[in-house]
Parts: sequence; structure tokens; C-alpha cells
Amino acid sequence: MKINVGSQNPAKVEAIREILKEYAMFVEAEVNPVNASSDVSEQPKSLDETIKGAINRAKSAFAQGADLGIGIESGLMAVPYTKTGYMDLCACAIYDGRQVHLGLSSAFEFPKEVTRIILEQEVDANDAAYRAKLTNEQKVGSSEGIIGIVTKGRVTRKEYTKQAIRMALIHLENPEIY
Repeated sequence: MKINVGSQNPAKVEAIREILKEYAMFVEAEVNPVNASSDVSEQPKSLDETIKGAINRAKSAFAQGADLGIGIESGLMAVPYTKTGYMDLCACAIYDGRQVHLGLSSAFEFPKEVTRIILEQEVDANDAAYRAKLTNEQKVGSSEGIIGIVTKGRVTRKEYTKQAIRMALIHLENPEIY
């Protein structure tokens, strides 16, 4: 089975590779990172936009010659009663040529300054974290992620991404009820 991942981000690709090893149906799977556009903002700012980005990546990855296409997209969503008004979450979309199977991660709130910079300066979370001096790494989302910084390594970008992947795989593992 050939699985294309619509991302070159090492944290996303490794999360998928590690998760698929847990499932007998994917033991022989070949996982290939491919370039796939999300066709949404560089930094999604709604649940709808985040999910659309994951679906677009999954469908684009599938169209590049695969049995399954997987798209991962992280983005903000409005959440009442939070300090900033927003939380970040990760969406996983798996496309099999017929249906999209969705999963979401848990959500967390970015530091106030990071969220402010994203909203006011129209930059992605990587740039915002760097500009807010939360990190010296310009591509923190390709390594530990902001989640890794604020949890002091207890939850990394890869682990956070795995949550969304596992939730999307529920559909493929239990087709008789989905």
C-alpha cells in the first residue's frame, strides 16, 4: 500500500510513520512525503479553514498516485472564555479516493503575544513564536512545536499530531460502523 503524506514537515511525516506501525493493515505501507498545497491561509484562523486545509492536502497527496492521501493541518479556532479567544488544534484528513476520514487533536492556547502577532501581523505560528521571542528557532513547528515549549517537552508537535492521526484512523479500522 502506498500512502502519500501532503507535507514535507518532519514532525508530521514521522508522526504518521510511527502511528501506522501500530496498525496491522499498514505494516507493509510505503509512506512518502509529497508537496501538497493546503489552499488555505498560511496560518488557518478557524476550525473550518483548518479542516479544509487538511482535506485539500490529503486529496492532493492522493492524486499524486497513492492508495491513501493524508493531510495534516494545524490552525487556530475561536474558543469562548479563553484568554486570547483562540486555541490551536491539529486536523488529520485521510482520503481513500471516495471518502474523507477526519480526526482532531486536543487543543491548547498559544501565549497571548503569539496569538496577537498571528492576528495582527498575518504571519504563521512559526514566525509569531520567533517574533514573540518564545524561541530562537524559526521553524519550531518542524521540531518540538509551540506545544513542546509551553508544556516543557511533555507534549511535542509530533505527539500532538499523532492524536489527530489516531482519531482519523478510527474510521479505517472500523469501516463497518462508519
